[in-house]
Order: sequence, then structure tokens, then C-alpha cells
Amino acid sequence: MNEKVECSLCPQHCKLQEGQTGLCKARGCKEGEIVSLTYGEIAAWHIDPMEKKPLYHFYPGNRILSVGGYGCNLRCFFCQNYEISQKYERGHKVTPEQLAYASLEEGSIGLCFTYSEPLVWYEMIAHTAPLVKKQGGKVALVSNGIIEARHLEDIIPFIDAVNIDIKAFTEEFYLRYTGGKLKWVLETVERLAGRVHTEITTLVIPTLNDSSKEIESLARWLADLKAPVAWHLSRYHPMYKSDIPATDIKQIKHLWELAKEHLPYVYMGNVLDGNTTYCPQCGLELITRDWKVKVETEGGRCSACGLEIWGKGLD
Repeated sequence: MNEKVECSLCPQHCKLQEGQTGLCKARGCKEGEIVSLTYGEIAAWHIDPMEKKPLYHFYPGNRILSVGGYGCNLRCFFCQNYEISQKYERGHKVTPEQLAYASLEEGSIGLCFTYSEPLVWYEMIAHTAPLVKKQGGKVALVSNGIIEARHLEDIIPFIDAVNIDIKAFTEEFYLRYTGGKLKWVLETVERLAGRVHTEITTLVIPTLNDSSKEIESLARWLADLKAPVAWHLSRYHPMYKSDIPATDIKQIKHLWELAKEHLPYVYMGNVLDGNTTYCPQCGLELITRDWKVKVETEGGRCSACGLEIWGKGLD
């Protein structure tokens, strides 16, 4: 039988014959239906600081059980998690009930789906997140944001926080280096902002997405969203198939300063500084992140001028 079945989960819309797997390697065609091939299979499992996601304005100083499956619906040659995103191996199997139970153990406040691309592990999220919420835990996603709107809408009620990768601000970059489209990601961010706590990460890669013009354009776009977001400009290091030299620290600091002209909460990643939260009104240090996270807000407000600081769990 040579009939093809279309996967509707993400805008890639893979058309598969019996026995074929999709671009993501996590979904395939079996008995004429699209099914998850990696349901319940864990590729990575750690209890991480919330700041590692990174989520800087969501319960800072807390820890969260972080899990990832296999697969991704993009093909980034610079992928930082290529060992699990670009291949599939049999993983340790768990049930949604087991994950939900573990999510509040050992000081964790909930569950974060991360590491590879969690949205291709969609059924596992859809079955597990409501269980975590039911027992009082928090649910977070770290994602490339590529999913069809109707499927995203079904899980939004069970998601507390997201960090979405906006890898660049040009369609050319996405088409040439990821196999996706920028517009897919921007549509997801627009749908999430104001409904779910949203932070953004951009891996700054020399010569590809590090121009002042591009970063400033993205900063303006983020500033125009209907709700605040935090933005993490992360320093790139050569990984996977990429041999481009690491981002110059002076350049990432320049872009950070530029972005701060448009947004109140901008941070640097993979560098030693640039991770402190200041009051946008009076400039007081409010959240410092060194070996320990120290929160100086009072009732979610600046302890000096009283300005309400954007985020959750800042009391």
C-alpha cells in the first residue's frame, strides 16, 4: 500500500507511507495512522535550576525536574543537543503517572519538557502535564515553537511557562540553516505571550545572525508584543556540524546593550555577567544569579521604588 498519510502536528506536514518516519524521527506511519514512536522514552532526565532553562522571571531560585525525549522537527547544523535531537535510540521508558509523581520529588516544583524538541513528543506532554497540574506542580516547555496552532491551543491550559528559541530574525536564516520558517515561530510566540509566561532565547552566531540591525529589529518586534517577555542572548560555541568560531564576547555585550534600549529584561547567556535583573525604573539590583540566586523583590515589587516586576514567583 503506497498511500501517504499527512502528519498534522507541525507545519512541516510530513507525508508518510507505511513504515516511514517523519523529519522529526519521533513520529511515523503505522497501520495507516500517524503515531508517536518515542512515547514515554526518556533521553535525558535531571533536576535543574530554573535558571538553566533559561527561565529568569519564573520562580527564580527554584529547581524543576527536566526531561527530554528524542527528535526535532528542525535540522540546525549548530545544534547544542544534537546527540538526542538528531538521532533516535531506545530510551528508558516511563509513564505519565511516573513522571508526574517524580516531578515534585527532591525539591522540584514541577516538570519541564526540554533538551531536544518537546513538541514532537506531543502526546506525552498532553497526557502528563494535566497530571502535574492536578497535584499542584508547575509545567514548563523549552521549544523551537514549531507546532500547528490547534495542537498548541489544546495544551496551553496546562503550561505555566515557556522559553521559545527565535534563532534569527530572517526567513533566509531559517530556510537555509534550520529547514523551518521564521513565521511559524513568530506565530507561536504571538499566541503564547500574555497567556503563558514567555521568555525568548536567541543563540548569537557570528556572521549569521549577529548584526546590530537584525538584533535591533527583533528587539523592536518583541517590545511590540501584547505582554512583556524576557530575552536571553546566548553566546554560541562550535557544536555538531558547525566550525564557525565562538561569538566574540565584545559583540554579544554590544548586542545586549542595544537590545536593552528596547526591552527592560535582557540577559546574556554563556558569559560570566549580564544575568542580573535590575528594576527598570530605579535601577536597583533585584535578582542576582551567581552560585546562588538572591531575590530582593517584596511582594513581586521593587523594594526601593515599588515598581511591579514582571514574572511569576517573585514574592
